[in-house]
Amino acid sequence: MEHDPSEPNPRVDFGRRLRQLRADRGWTLAEVADRSGLAISTISKAERGVISLTYDRLAQLAKGLEVDLAAFFNAEGQCFEPGSFAVARKGEFKRQETQNYVYEMLFPDMWNKAMTPMMGSLKAREFVDFEDFVRHPGQEFLVVLEGAVTVFAEGRVPVRLTAGDSIYFDSAIGHLYASDGDRDARILVVCAPAPGAPAGPGVEGP
Repeated sequence: MEHDPSEPNPRVDFGRRLRQLRADRGWTLAEVADRSGLAISTISKAERGVISLTYDRLAQLAKGLEVDLAAFFNAEGQCFEPGSFAVARKGEFKRQETQNYVYEMLFPDMWNKAMTPMMGSLKAREFVDFEDFVRHPGQEFLVVLEGAVTVFAEGRVPVRLTAGDSIYFDSAIGHLYASDGDRDARILVVCAPAPGAPAGPGVEGP
């Protein structure tokens, strides 16, 4: 899926926001790399809009920068409070596109959520399209909305899901999703921290 040059480039916007968050803290690329566990080159490429980051790397970067993951997509937002009630209409999301996935980050202006809900499309057709498994602390839920998806989990037999099927698992297990058909698959994914773990660093609104 090619980016329309007439539209804002989400990768460039993300990189600009990432660079600003780092500058606000007065940290070098090396310091952020040390805090997040990501390579300096990875962070530098993300800042320059050369690459997009998968969810596990976004989570690492958010932890290293001590920000809520949603802060990468919105400079302003409100923290989730008891009694909060928010509605996302169709098309209201922040886009994050990688080689194999198109993430649609829902409620990007609501920070400190206990869950990270994402709609998305799977572009990959073969397992070999991926360099490595994705893994991150917590729990994960996926439901297939359209098409078919194969879930690869480290040390387990691949599972094929079709529209209406779902899966729930420990996301610390290495895992990958791939479209299993002749068209892109549509999915809804919800990630949450492990029980008893904080949802993420608190971020105050401006």
